[in-house]
Amino acid sequence: MCPHDPSCPTAEAKDREAARTVAAHPEQGWSLLCNGVVLFEDTGELLPNGVVIAPHRPTDLASSAA
Repeated sequence: MCPHDPSCPTAEAKDREAARTVAAHPEQGWSLLCNGVVLFEDTGELLPNGVVIAPHRPTDLASSAA
């Protein structure tokens, strides 16, 4: 699916957000990545298979550790 060299991470990879942006819509709060992931400005994600990844921020990790 990815025409880039080296290839972008797949949608299943942990580093999937490192894929290149192919369509950006900052006015609507989302971008489409080369691997088919829709990345939202709140850091949530929609994977190509329909799985939703909840927003994940560094502050979420700090509050859950306390």
